Amino acid sequence: MGTPPDQLDTFVSVIRTYQGGVVSERLTLWVASVAQLVVVLDVSVMNVALPAIRRDLGLGPIGTSWVAMGYSIAFAGALLAAARLADSFGATRVLLVSVLGFTISSVIGGLATSGWLLVAARVGQGLSAAAISPATFTLLTVTFAEGLERSRAIAIWTAVGVAGGGIGNILSGVLTELVSWRAVLLINLPIGLVVTAGVYRLVRGRPTEHPTHGRPDWRTVLASLVAMGALVQGLSLLSEDGPSASTGGALFIAMAAGAVWRRLDHRSHVPLIPQRLWRRTNIALATLATLLTAFCFQVGIWYFLTFRLQDGWGYSPIRTGLAFLPLTGAVLAVNLLLVPRLLGCFGPRLLIGTGALLAAAGVLWLAYAPEGGVWVGLVLPSLVVGAGGGLLNTPLATVISSGVPSDEAGAASGLLNTAKQFGGALGLATANIARVLSGDPDAPFLLMAGALVLVSGSSVLLRRPIGP
Repeated sequence: MGTPPDQLDTFVSVIRTYQGGVVSERLTLWVASVAQLVVVLDVSVMNVALPAIRRDLGLGPIGTSWVAMGYSIAFAGALLAAARLADSFGATRVLLVSVLGFTISSVIGGLATSGWLLVAARVGQGLSAAAISPATFTLLTVTFAEGLERSRAIAIWTAVGVAGGGIGNILSGVLTELVSWRAVLLINLPIGLVVTAGVYRLVRGRPTEHPTHGRPDWRTVLASLVAMGALVQGLSLLSEDGPSASTGGALFIAMAAGAVWRRLDHRSHVPLIPQRLWRRTNIALATLATLLTAFCFQVGIWYFLTFRLQDGWGYSPIRTGLAFLPLTGAVLAVNLLLVPRLLGCFGPRLLIGTGALLAAAGVLWLAYAPEGGVWVGLVLPSLVVGAGGGLLNTPLATVISSGVPSDEAGAASGLLNTAKQFGGALGLATANIARVLSGDPDAPFLLMAGALVLVSGSSVLLRRPIGP
C-alpha cells in the first residue's frame, strides 16, 4: 500500500525541519563558543605583550596601563546596556554587528603607530566584546530548550570561556616572542571573519527577530556606562596604588552616576535590569555567588600565580603560560565530560556547593605548597582548583538562565557577565590590599579561598526546583 502524497510531503517536511534545526543548533553553539573564546582571550592576551608594546610605541607607565585597562573598563562598563540590546534588536543581529566591530578594532590596533590609537582600538574592542558576550549566552538560552540540552550547551560555552584565560597567556607569550606584539591583535582578523560568516548564516537561516519591547532610554544607558566604567577604574586603581585621590575620585563618580542610573532605570519602561529578575531568590543568590566565584577564576588565580611563578620560581612567560595547562585542562574535562550528566542527576545546588569547596581546598593547597615543588606545589593543586571550577561555573549559569522569559534573556546574561567582570575587579583590588597590609604573599590565596567557601554556603539557600 503506497503512502498518500500529502502524508509523504508532510513526512519529508518534518525530516528537513528536524535536520535544519540540528544544523542550526550546532552552528549556534559553535559560533557562540568561538566568539566567547575570542572575548575572553583578549582580556588576558595583551598582558605578556605589554613590555614590547611600551618599547615599540614609546609609551609611559600610564599609557601602557591604559592599553590593558581600556579594554576592561569599556567591556565591564557597557555590559548591561549591551546585553539589553539583544532583547531589543535580536541576539543574532547584535552579535553580527559586534563581531564586525571587534574585528575592525583589532586590525586598527594591530596596525597602530601611536599609543592613543592603540588605546582607542582597545576601547573599541571592549565595547564590541560587551555586546558579544551576552549575545552569545542569549543565543544559547533561546535556541536550546531548558533542560539537558541547554545544560550541555552552557557547559561547552562556560568551559571555552574559562579556558580562554589560560590560552591567552600561552598565545600572548608565543606570538610576542616568535612574531610580534601586533600579531596578538591581528590574529583576530581571520577568526573574526570566520565567526562573522557563521553569524551571517544564522541571521539568514532564522526568522526575523522582532523587538519584544522598546529601546532603553539613552540617559539610562549613559549613566550606567559612566557608573560601571568609573567603578572598574576605581577598583583597578585601588588594586595598583591603594587609597589615593584618583581612586577616591573614580569611586565617587561611580556612586554619583550609579544613583542617577538607579533613579532613571526605576522610571524607565525598558529598564536595564528588570526588577522581577532581582525578586527571584535563585537569580539573586546565583548572581552573588558568580561575583564571589570571579574573585578566583576571573582574574585572581591567573594573576597571583603568574607573579609567584615568574618572580618566585623564575619561570619565563612561555613556561608560565604552559604551567596553567593542568588547571585549564581540569576545568575543560570536568565541564565537558561530567557536568552535563551530573546536572541531570543531582541538579545545580549540590554541584555548586561541592565545586566551591573543592576549589577552595585547591587554592589553600597552592597557598601553603612547598616552593619549587612542581608536582606537589603546582600541578596537583591546580588540578583540584580546576576540577572545582569545572563543577561550579556551569551550574551557576544554569540557575541564572532557568525560567527567564525569552524577552529578558539578554538582561539575565548581562547580570551573569557583569557579575563576573566586577567580581574579578573587586577580587583583585581587595586581594592586593590584603597582601600589602598583611605583608603576606599568600594573603590573596586565603581571600580567594574564603570567597569560595561563602559560595558553597550560599548554595544551601537556593530553592528547588532548579534542576534541568
